[in-house]
Amino acid sequence: MKKIITVGLDLAKSVSQVHGIAEEGDVIVRRALRRSQVLDFFRTLEPCLVGMEACGSAHYWAREIQALGHTVRMMPPAYVKAYVKRNKTDAADAEAICEAVTRPTMRYVPAKTQDEQAVDGG
Repeated sequence: MKKIITVGLDLAKSVSQVHGIAEEGDVIVRRALRRSQVLDFFRTLEPCLVGMEACGSAHYWAREIQALGHTVRMMPPAYVKAYVKRNKTDAADAEAICEAVTRPTMRYVPAKTQDEQAVDGG
């Protein structure tokens, strides 16, 4: 089986969408995950690059996924929007995030620690 090297994670309240690609760009995984399945999914992967849009819950998920050995990069949603190829769906968003995180000119938002997030209120 090919190794996933990049994952786009579209976060949502109850069901998140993942889009994972191999080095050649082949889509390896495209599926929905319930909130309780997200960390288990990332535990099964070798360390890879994980992209997500920056939002309140993204900082929590970034910390948890980084703790599993992955490299997490958060991007402003407005920057990801340009990579959505078709109708706005969670699957299309996850694919766009996966594409955007590999771009050399992309700007990233640093993950906040739990303390920083508590002070900011989100």
